[in-house]
Amino acid sequence: MVTTDPSTLLRHALAGSRREDRLRHLEHVPERTPVFAAWPTAIPAEVRAAYGAIGVDQLWAHQAEAIDRVLAGGSVVVSTGTASGKSACYQAPALAALTAGRQGSVLRDRSPSVLYVAPTKALAHDQLRALEELVDGRLSGVRPAAVDGDNSREERAWARDHANYVVTNPDLLHRTLLPGHSRWSRFLAGLRYVVIDECHHYRGVFGSHVAHVVRRLRRLAAHYGADPVFVLASATVAEPEQLARRLTGLDVAAVTDDGSPRGAAAIALWEPPLIDDGGGEHGSPTRRSAIAESADVLADLVVAGIRTLAFVRSRRGAEALAMSAQRLLDEVDPSLTQLVTTYRGGYLPEERREIERTLREGELLGLACTSALELGVDIAGLDAVVTVGFPGTRAALFQQFGRAGRATDASLGVLVARDDPLDTYLVGHPEKLLGAPVEATVLDPSNPHVLGPHLAAAAQELPLTPADLELFGPGSAAGVDALLEAGWLRRRPRGLFWTRRERAADLADIRSSGGPAVQVVDGNTGRLLGTADSSSAHASVHTGAVYVHRGETYLVEEFDHEEGVAVVHRDDPDYTTTARDVTEIAIIDTESTSEWGRARFCYGSVDVSQQVVSYLRRRIGSGEVLAEEPLDLPVRTLRTKGVWWTLSDDAVASALESADVPGSAHAAEHASIGLLPLLASCDRWDIGGVSTALHPDTGRLTVFVYDGHPGGAGFARRAYDRAAEWLQTTRDAIAACECADGCPSCVQSPKCGNGNNPLDKTGAVRLLDVVLAEHRSAQLADVSSM
Repeated sequence: MVTTDPSTLLRHALAGSRREDRLRHLEHVPERTPVFAAWPTAIPAEVRAAYGAIGVDQLWAHQAEAIDRVLAGGSVVVSTGTASGKSACYQAPALAALTAGRQGSVLRDRSPSVLYVAPTKALAHDQLRALEELVDGRLSGVRPAAVDGDNSREERAWARDHANYVVTNPDLLHRTLLPGHSRWSRFLAGLRYVVIDECHHYRGVFGSHVAHVVRRLRRLAAHYGADPVFVLASATVAEPEQLARRLTGLDVAAVTDDGSPRGAAAIALWEPPLIDDGGGEHGSPTRRSAIAESADVLADLVVAGIRTLAFVRSRRGAEALAMSAQRLLDEVDPSLTQLVTTYRGGYLPEERREIERTLREGELLGLACTSALELGVDIAGLDAVVTVGFPGTRAALFQQFGRAGRATDASLGVLVARDDPLDTYLVGHPEKLLGAPVEATVLDPSNPHVLGPHLAAAAQELPLTPADLELFGPGSAAGVDALLEAGWLRRRPRGLFWTRRERAADLADIRSSGGPAVQVVDGNTGRLLGTADSSSAHASVHTGAVYVHRGETYLVEEFDHEEGVAVVHRDDPDYTTTARDVTEIAIIDTESTSEWGRARFCYGSVDVSQQVVSYLRRRIGSGEVLAEEPLDLPVRTLRTKGVWWTLSDDAVASALESADVPGSAHAAEHASIGLLPLLASCDRWDIGGVSTALHPDTGRLTVFVYDGHPGGAGFARRAYDRAAEWLQTTRDAIAACECADGCPSCVQSPKCGNGNNPLDKTGAVRLLDVVLAEHRSAQLADVSSM
């Protein structure tokens, strides 16, 4: 469907319903006219002709600028909008190099090669398809190949021996290509360009790991005589030069002035209605489920023939949305149910490829998906995107909305708010979402939990030298000392050698999943259904859990956490399951402190001990708790970074009765976790919290928020640096909520291990008022003393 008026798409979403009051804000984004530029003369005629054959006869201005910089030997980060042709910025120079290499301008063992790195296999394969279509029958000598976990042994061997344009992901680099670099020497010796696509995705601990994977790659390329140019790309990244330098360790120039055209767009902020039945936890009002609301919107758009992606945060949510939309479509026309399905991580490779094909070829009109399709997979002809709940960052939201409306076509983006403090705040304050820049990408390569394993991996690849420590940055010397003390490295005249038999690369889990994925197996057939992340498996595939796969529900018969296997069987229970846990926290080291009068704000290292102790069975639809079942799972301990604030006893007493203190602190903790993503490139699932009226390490009321990754991810540090703004926003969001006593839109949390009890909404506002007043008084005192 093509339309020049994006509001037409929105009218289809509202058609036949009384939903106009749910539309909290509508933003119109005007179309953008293109700025053209000529091809750089250094690009060979045959490469320009190949582009001409697919309709690209001239470039947009930013493409020409980027290509010129790359051809001049400078590393570049291209930060322009979705569908702005960023791929040509690296493909054209790469193809120029490969065609020159074919003509014998270099020795055979130095034949140029190109490495393309994407955060997901789906994106890498999409890039491979586009490259093959471009060069097929037009450019001989270009030999592309995908190298990832889906390869056969024969395919990987062919790529090592023959490919000169390899598309892959950081995981394959880390675990296979770099440890086995001697077998890839031909490819590494000729490495001319390295492309890091969707670079905004490399944030937090994952980004910190990838930064060291890149440094290991640079080190090995230099060992074989190569000095590649890096080209990074992203449609949604703040401070692109800074991020690119942190990822690569190189000086990188930014190209940001977008010269591509863009069709008109409409962005709708949508809030489900309150259900005034007091059916939430502890009798609180709730809103209609964002999943149910989004299923209505998706079904209406599919009926209208509008090709739509619906992004959902969780695997289970994607399955539930697709099933709900299918039920609604079945009431209209049973044949329409075949036009909607799901796409998420955990599917087997052949399932993912088939779904991608049917969407590209128009056999599907509606797809409920997780972020697996967020990252640049080029599916032409999409008209609308429905995002179920704020995805954690503005960058992710705009990336998702950018999947629709390619070139000059109109598009619609709908954000359906969840019953969540941040979502509620954003739909009520659209300027905080649509009028603000995307968040700075937070990563910390100096994190010792990240740095140490990569130093070990690098030492196994090649002996470490003093020059290498400079490459790996601050903390490298201390990391090497720790590895020497542990006996894992040994000093020799040629450098530092790895001493152990096991693979050093296995020490670093770059996705920070906490260990190998848990295998989910059908107990009746023995078939592998999918996988669950190790870090979340205790809560998602424990014994008795409801597991959903491709629209079918299963019950977990047995979870063996030591072997990493969950055995399930098909069932159709009338309930869902929610895990409950117990969390304790201890302060290990205080690195930074800000005195706010009777309040104190701190940052440092903490130990978090967490144990899943039971799960709730809730009736589908009403959410009624049917039973709580105990679980016997081990305690897991995480050493990480945290931020915490304390308040003296007299300051607490000035605002609250003693009986109200635990619930007030608990409510403030929940809301502050929910609002931190406004300031840091995280979502609430990246962080955790604990609150207590009297903590043994501080002797005061204390509220903690911590990074949910070993060694920290930089989010707690960002919270410390912007503490007053963070707590003021939290206070305002709680106070503005229209509920009386607290609800999921302000202080209740879906991840609370204590069943959201106790919570005191009014007390949380009073408590935060006192903390913020102490901050203002401290600021005035500082000014008066100057």
